[in-house]
Amino acid sequence: MPKWLIVVGCLLVVVGVLLHFFPNLFSWFGRLPGDIRIESERSRVYFPITTMIVISVLLSLILSFFRR
Repeated sequence: MPKWLIVVGCLLVVVGVLLHFFPNLFSWFGRLPGDIRIESERSRVYFPITTMIVISVLLSLILSFFRR
């Protein structure tokens, strides 16, 4: 368990550095076709359905790779 926490922490640091120095690198993320965005004068509602599916598939692939 401690090794996994270290790996996840390092990955979060790398993603944070990438987002800090290259803000346009992930500009497409969260704006995929299928993400529902409803905006009115008083409120905004955002359902990132496609983005969450992509994250789920990527995490499933990564975890299945490490389990083998």
